[in-house]
Amino acid sequence: MSVTAHVDQLKKKHQTLSHAVEEAQRAPGADDLAIASLKKQKLKIKEEIARLTN
Repeated sequence: MSVTAHVDQLKKKHQTLSHAVEEAQRAPGADDLAIASLKKQKLKIKEEIARLTN
């Protein structure tokens, strides 16, 4: 897999996690630990994208 394809795949995964975080935050009785976990995953992906594109 090329670096560009990998970055594109990571961007899609990041977008999916963004939607999941938004939906979880809107849900009544949202699990704060689950939301924090999603945000951590999202941050790791963002850092990986930055590392690969620089």
